[in-house]
Amino acid sequence: MNDLSFASLLTPEGRALLDEVRGTAPARELAVATRLRREHPADLVSAALAQARLRERAAAKFGAEDAERMFFTANGVEQSTRTAVAAHRAGRLRELGATSVADLCCGIGGDAIAFARAGIRVLAVDRDPLTAAAARANAEALGLSALIEVREADVTEVDVSGYDAVFVDPARRGGRGRIFDPEAYSPPLSWAVATALKAPHAALKVAPGIPHEAVPTAAEAEWISDGGDVKEAVLWFGTQPGLVRATLLPGPRVLRGRALPDPPVRAPGRYLYEPDGAAIRAHLVAEVAEELDGGLIDETIAYVTADEHRDSPYATAYEITDRLPFNVKRLKALLREREVGVLTVKKRGSAVEPEELRRKVLPKPHGPNAVTVFLTRVAGAPTMLLGHPA
Repeated sequence: MNDLSFASLLTPEGRALLDEVRGTAPARELAVATRLRREHPADLVSAALAQARLRERAAAKFGAEDAERMFFTANGVEQSTRTAVAAHRAGRLRELGATSVADLCCGIGGDAIAFARAGIRVLAVDRDPLTAAAARANAEALGLSALIEVREADVTEVDVSGYDAVFVDPARRGGRGRIFDPEAYSPPLSWAVATALKAPHAALKVAPGIPHEAVPTAAEAEWISDGGDVKEAVLWFGTQPGLVRATLLPGPRVLRGRALPDPPVRAPGRYLYEPDGAAIRAHLVAEVAEELDGGLIDETIAYVTADEHRDSPYATAYEITDRLPFNVKRLKALLREREVGVLTVKKRGSAVEPEELRRKVLPKPHGPNAVTVFLTRVAGAPTMLLGHPA
């Protein structure tokens, strides 16, 4: 989509077309496009259908009600923040007393929308003309124009003085895919940190795989998961330097680091706990193990084991029924004997691919029972632990 076709969607004709093509099934797109091109420019019809597809994809992040009114680019849908995560971050800034924020690298405006809905005045900046136009259109579509000023500019040239907070979401994708080196972000992490230190409060969105040694000493590091899926890490400034936390949404449930020593290694007990990914990324498995009065099955594996069952928001519990050395034939025979028709395969510390194993041991699923098998290591030895959710 180019700037001209996007602008055409904002016209009365474009908006009417968007309403008309809403919900068009992929199998009907060609027929619908052919019919509409008799009365409307072909480029406008194509843009409307493309936008309809983007809105359907965006519903998972923004909710259907907002997504049906918003405007998207392909990169914008892919890289924008999920609403639940953006709302959590906006809520934290509001609690810190921020009434204004400079949102640098704003994209299509997902975070700016969350800030505005929290009552925070926003300067949203992006250097890409089409992206900035989408952010501006979204602020208008959601009735937030009075709180969101969108500026097309290079973020490195923006004066952030006068704002209570700075939020930076640097680009972490390049021509070859994801960028893992924080200094290869656009703009680099070092620039974002220097800018953050100019404001009373700041939040820098980074990849959840950021090395802990790359976290500045002046920052608090927060890893966030939503529904069990790790979404991002955030470096906070003006809060508690050195603090590490894992935040689980919905909730939020917050696990704070206490610099505990590594948990003891012990033989698998009756229960196996799989810590939430945010706790693992935050290196807070020891805090989870202490809460569960458990230990690790292997010093290098983030599975916690215990003899008693305890409910925890920070880990999923499984009752273990079998512990076996890794052996495909033995597992296949056991599943057949127990009439297993549903097999869930999880792995940590194993090179075996779950789908490949599932095809080998359960080629024709049948039977009324379900089993979860963990491919892992126990005291360094490849092991299969069989069980079910507790």
